[in-house]
Amino acid sequence: MRGTRPTPRPSRVRARGAAIAAFVALAPLLPAAAAAAGTLKVDTALPYVCTLPSGQQPVTVRITAAFPERATAGEEIRPTDVTTTVELPAAAVADLTALKAATVRAETRLAVDAAQGGRHTEAAWSGTAQPVGVPAEGPLALTTTGDAPSLTTDTAGDLVLTAGALAVALAPSTADGAATAPASLSLTCVPGPDAEGGTPLATIPVGTDAPTTEPGPPPTPSTGPSSPVPSSGLPLPSLSSDRTPTAGPGTASGTSGAPTDPRADRPEGEGRTADGPDAPGTPETRPAAPPCLTEKPTPMSMSAYITGYSNVRKLNGANIIPVSCVLVEQGQPEFVMKPDGSIHLLTPSRGTLSYQGRKQTPPFKATFLTFGFAPTTATLVLEQTGPMTIDSDVLIVFPDNLSDTYVRVPLVLRVLDLKVNGTPLDVGPSCRTEKPLTSPEPDPAKYPGDHLVLLGKGKLVNGTDAVGYLLSSGGPLTGEVTIPAFKGCGTKGESLDRLLTASISGPGNHVKQIQGQACNVGVEEPTMDNCTEDLQPRKVPKPER
Repeated sequence: MRGTRPTPRPSRVRARGAAIAAFVALAPLLPAAAAAAGTLKVDTALPYVCTLPSGQQPVTVRITAAFPERATAGEEIRPTDVTTTVELPAAAVADLTALKAATVRAETRLAVDAAQGGRHTEAAWSGTAQPVGVPAEGPLALTTTGDAPSLTTDTAGDLVLTAGALAVALAPSTADGAATAPASLSLTCVPGPDAEGGTPLATIPVGTDAPTTEPGPPPTPSTGPSSPVPSSGLPLPSLSSDRTPTAGPGTASGTSGAPTDPRADRPEGEGRTADGPDAPGTPETRPAAPPCLTEKPTPMSMSAYITGYSNVRKLNGANIIPVSCVLVEQGQPEFVMKPDGSIHLLTPSRGTLSYQGRKQTPPFKATFLTFGFAPTTATLVLEQTGPMTIDSDVLIVFPDNLSDTYVRVPLVLRVLDLKVNGTPLDVGPSCRTEKPLTSPEPDPAKYPGDHLVLLGKGKLVNGTDAVGYLLSSGGPLTGEVTIPAFKGCGTKGESLDRLLTASISGPGNHVKQIQGQACNVGVEEPTMDNCTEDLQPRKVPKPER
């Protein structure tokens, strides 16, 4: 990408500049913590009717979550500590044993109606669970945990959340770990006859001067649009996917077939192109990458892919961070003259990780030697637990413009499954670092709290290509991170917290993140060398050590 001129016009800067994010090695949900004052806890058992292979059966669904007791109009309302427990009856267990299933993994997708003063919108609460053993007979309880999208409303009045249809996807496996035939079962569940209109989960008073809990990031096109739903006036939830739950999360419709590629059922242009690499006059085909769509772009919206490596100092090895989507909303650039007479162009931005409607990376595998001799494989995910800030500072000097970009983001590391020397260890549904990953912070007074810090340095020479990292063209970002202790790992009274903490946690872990060329999603004429036809990033970076 060509460098900007020493004194760029703000309008061009807004269209070009943009920042992207980065992060670190291993990943999870927010730690389960006791609710502080001002928190409304929900724990309710609801009657449902599920369509099983053996027919319709009554099922009890238990939902737990925590909400702010009150909110202010315009404030983000985010459910936390969300779990969904589906208590399958004996008939469902018989369906699984008929397939010779020894274990089963569950995913859930619950439709939640948000209503205020006659206006409605719908959110989807998704959850996943670790594999559990299938009993020979009797009931089976499957508990999933996951993230729930936030909601905002610009008007005062009670916001009522109601549980609606529930989709349950089951992936059974035989005793030797092979998939059964069929490889998956999709169950469609609806509220029971006594709750045909759904069952209220929570009522949250929204006022104009209500006390607030800890504020979340301002809405971005992917995490919480502020524009109202047509004819309703109630803003949409922070959801990057509006798939309905009837087909089952992560699976194809029906009761057979393995989980599908999220790009496979998209029309041409959505994450793939019809043109081959040799088609004349067309940009090169984008390599395989997760979907990275901006739901409601503004002129300041950008998106990019990131990937990289993170060293784990205790294990004397590096772990790859998968290709992940970051959605960015750039702020207004501002020229500032410092006391020493230097002129700086400052641009603040906000970013959001995006994967299947959640603020996280895709799940990824990590393989290492625990204590130097035991081969260990884990499935991990990095989850964003607060605002991602991207601050660009371009020093306007002749002949070079020097750029420093700081990316700050709180990330927790969640362990989904674990094998040591080939033996599976049940980490349970809540295995994660007890707090976000931390880095040395150069400005702790302005940026308090635990978070990852990455720095990208670049140079813009007038009339030549940019060098290093820039907001719009990407490049390397680096940092050091401390991995906190783990908590919530293990089941049935057996704790794996100390094992994971002793083998992984600690300071001095180097991170090198590579960001690809950004796609300017919201401009009138996007550069198609950088964007696909459906305005996803075309450039997919490769990790560098």
